[in-house]
Amino acid sequence: MSQLEWLAAALVLINVALVALRSVWNYPFALVAVSLYAIVFYDARLYSDMVLQGFFFALNLYGWASWLRAKDDSGVPVGWLDAQSRHIWAAVTIIAWAAWSFAMDRHTDAVAPWIDGAIAMLSITAQWLLARRRVESWYLWILVDLIAIPLFASRGLYATSAVYVVLLGLSIDGLIQWRRAAATGRVAL
Repeated sequence: MSQLEWLAAALVLINVALVALRSVWNYPFALVAVSLYAIVFYDARLYSDMVLQGFFFALNLYGWASWLRAKDDSGVPVGWLDAQSRHIWAAVTIIAWAAWSFAMDRHTDAVAPWIDGAIAMLSITAQWLLARRRVESWYLWILVDLIAIPLFASRGLYATSAVYVVLLGLSIDGLIQWRRAAATGRVAL
């Protein structure tokens, strides 16, 4: 466990706690954390997670701009996907996972291409839905956490695995908070 991993882990925890509170200030912490984690995951040969950090960087920039536009006195409004959108997102995520994981399995020396690929594709979908302020993002983050905890522990990334245990709790709290916020009838477009 490196100091870089510990720093990245701490920044992620701050980021997610701020996201659960619907604070736009989560984004500066996220940008630094994903930059550091790209290096950590490269060293661990978790290439899908390494590439994922680049997607996170771009989606965090997008999310920051989106949240700044949507912010009001009571925070950032959130809402639910409609049923058709939910099905489309699920299908696209599954197809992307299969294609990405197959490519990682065939063309790299990744240690867990299918599991790592699942984390990557679910995370991309979750981050996109988070940037769009959709409650469903938290269900996906919970699934990502449940998959990531044992994978990272198996690679000796104990600090990161422990962070994902905490992230699981924060994701559950985020889900509760966002469900309450969405129930107020203020649905984000």
